[in-house]
Amino acid sequence: MTDRYCVFGNPIRHSQSPRIHTAFAQQTGQDLRYEAILAPLDDFAGAVRAFIAAGGKGANVTVPFKQAAWRLATRLTPRAALAGAVNTLSFCNGEILGDNTDGAGLVRDLIDHLGVFLAGSRILMLGAGGAARGVCGPLLEQRPRALTIANRTVANAKALAERFAAQGAITGCGYDELDGHSFDLVIDATSASLNALMPPLPIGLFAAGSLAYAMMYGLAQTPFRAFAEQQGAARYADGLGMLVSQAAESFFVWRGVRPDCRPVMTQLLAAQ
Repeated sequence: MTDRYCVFGNPIRHSQSPRIHTAFAQQTGQDLRYEAILAPLDDFAGAVRAFIAAGGKGANVTVPFKQAAWRLATRLTPRAALAGAVNTLSFCNGEILGDNTDGAGLVRDLIDHLGVFLAGSRILMLGAGGAARGVCGPLLEQRPRALTIANRTVANAKALAERFAAQGAITGCGYDELDGHSFDLVIDATSASLNALMPPLPIGLFAAGSLAYAMMYGLAQTPFRAFAEQQGAARYADGLGMLVSQAAESFFVWRGVRPDCRPVMTQLLAAQ
């Protein structure tokens, strides 16, 4: 019997996950079907339980449900427990196992695909929600000089920094406190670009040779990208490579097989 997997989100129409996992299955000879499901904003748990009842084996979770998935899980992997957010669910024997592959996917994309040297770098993370939570730990494992979390609600940025304080040099602040500071890597982990918006950022954030990285993918032009180009960022990348890399990690969690990301990324880029 073909195993069923899905991605939950709201919105979800833009998701490339079904195409990615279908390509992984073909590449590795795995018998599975993967779909996108629009979960109600007020009943994420109900959507998950309905999918389990229909025979679902596992699911990815995207905006805005990653923290809801963390609360729903009956057991958490260490990296998901630390993150306080879940993007990968596995269903077996009545248990809902929550994992987080976002950080592994981001680090792999930055290092393997974009050639970024993270050790000793100055990193700025915009946003303190589920997307940011999932990547702080793996970024700090790379021993940057400093990781700064900036958020509109300052208390959330400071709370996230405190959560990871034992892992490395991390601080939380408001956007206005960034004035006068520059960074080697600026990561937009907000969902503002979905609404053609961006955080209120001061000028001068981008150091020489810096990379502006947007976790959201598939948007040709965004206010964050325009700002980065105007402010002198040396390079810009969106989250397509992270998406494929975290999907490969999820695929490995579910199937015990690690697919090759590069041909799938080539396929997706050619379709844009």
